[in-house]
Amino acid sequence: MSVALAEDLNREIENCNEKLRNLRTEVGNIVVGQRYMLDRLLLALIADGHVLLEGLPGLAKTTAVKAVAEAIQTNFARVSFTPDLLPADLLGTEIYRPASGEFQVKQGPVFTNLLLADEINRAPAKVQSALLEAMQERQVTIGDQTYQLPQPFLVLATQNPIEQEGTYPLPEAQVDRFMLKLKVGYPTRDEEKEIMRRMTQGERHSIRPVITPEDIVRARETASKVFVDPKVEEYIVDIVNATREPSLYKMDGLSKLIQVGASPRATIYLLQATRVHALLNGRGYVTPQDVKTIGPDILRHRVLLTYEAEARELTSDDIVQEIFNTVDVP
Repeated sequence: MSVALAEDLNREIENCNEKLRNLRTEVGNIVVGQRYMLDRLLLALIADGHVLLEGLPGLAKTTAVKAVAEAIQTNFARVSFTPDLLPADLLGTEIYRPASGEFQVKQGPVFTNLLLADEINRAPAKVQSALLEAMQERQVTIGDQTYQLPQPFLVLATQNPIEQEGTYPLPEAQVDRFMLKLKVGYPTRDEEKEIMRRMTQGERHSIRPVITPEDIVRARETASKVFVDPKVEEYIVDIVNATREPSLYKMDGLSKLIQVGASPRATIYLLQATRVHALLNGRGYVTPQDVKTIGPDILRHRVLLTYEAEARELTSDDIVQEIFNTVDVP
C-alpha cells in the first residue's frame, strides 16, 4: 500500500470512528456500562453479521439493541419469541381479498433493517428455522414469491441460558449463521449503583439519531480496505482448522473433547470481524491480537463438545482458549 493510499485510509478510519464515538456516547445515556456488548454490536453492524446475545434476564440486552437502533436513523422491529409464535407471524403471509379475488401479501416484521428477536430460544424450532433464509440470503419467500429484505439487515437475538425452564435449543444451522455469540455478564458495583440511581430518581433520556445507514455502508467500505497480511490470514485458517483437526497442532488431548469443529463460515467471519476490529481501534491493518480478541466470540458457538468434555465440566470457551494458547502466532 502506497503512502498516499495509507493516508487516505487513515482519514477515512478517523471519520468513521468520530461518528461511532458519537453513537457510543448517545447509547451510553441509556445503557450504563456493558462496553463490551456495545462494542461488539457496532462491530457486527459494520461487519454485516448477526449477533446472538446470551445472558440472564435484566442485563440490558434488549435495551442496548433498541438504543443502538434508535441512534442509527433506521427501521427497527421487535418480535417477542413465544411458544405459540408461528412462522407467518414473523415472515408474513398471503391474505385472500374477496373483492378482487386475489391473494395479497402482508409482510411481517422481518421486513426491517434491525430485527430484535427477543428471547429467541423460547419459540419452537420451526419458528427459529423461518429466519434461516432471511439471515443468510437477505430475502424471504412467501408463497411462490421471493422478496428482498432492506439493506442493511441485521438480526440481533437475545436468549436466556438453555438451563432455564421453558427454552428450546437453537438448530445448529441457525446458530452457525450468527457471526457473534456474546455472553453478557453482570455490571460492576459502580455501574450497578449508577443504574439504581437513574432508575429510582426517574431519569429518562431519549436517544437522538446521530448516524445514518449510509454512514454504516461507508464504514463497511472502509473496513474492506483494511490491510491483512498473508501471515495473519494463515493464522486465521490455522485457528479454525485446529477446531477440526487439533492433533495437527500438537493438541491430541482435544480430539476426544471436540465433536464438531467450526465451519468455513467461521473463517470468513473471522477475517471480516478482525478488519472491523482494527478499524474501531484506529488502525488500517490487522494484527494477530485482533484475531485473539474477537476469535472467542466467533468460535464459541461453533465448537460442539463431546460427552467426555461435558462430563469434565469443560465449556467451548475453555477449548477455544486452549487453541489460541497453543497455535503459533505469526
